[in-house]
Amino acid sequence: MKTVIQRVRESSVWIQDKEYAAIGSGLLILLGIEHGDTLEAAQHLAEKIVHLRIFEDQNGKMNHALRETKGEVLIVSQFTLASRCDCGRRPSFDSAAPPALAEERYNQFVGIMQGLLGEQHVKTGVFRADMQIHLVNDGPVTFFLEQTPQAD
Repeated sequence: MKTVIQRVRESSVWIQDKEYAAIGSGLLILLGIEHGDTLEAAQHLAEKIVHLRIFEDQNGKMNHALRETKGEVLIVSQFTLASRCDCGRRPSFDSAAPPALAEERYNQFVGIMQGLLGEQHVKTGVFRADMQIHLVNDGPVTFFLEQTPQAD
């Protein structure tokens, strides 16, 4: 399971030229699901993100976690995070989980985040939809987190 986490001042998902979901200050989470990713991996990653101290305190130091700031989260499935570009000129998506499993893990991750932060603080895109993501990156502050796939 791979994530790109961007601290944002605002972010939104647009589908077919209509705004589907939007958040204010918080995190945009791009989530890639791979073969072998488990519910436990989703739980671990969600808890790590919620408690990661990447928001500034009054002295400009990254000392506050998302939970403390009461920020919002926008979670977007992005299977291209599971790509490999080290051979040839075309990305390989062999490590990406099949759509049914990926959607199940994505929904589990969203549910875990809702449990940790409250449903009102978690917004999503639409799994497998063609989406346009708008964001105002705060900082910019961007992190890549990965939970190594484990067999079920």
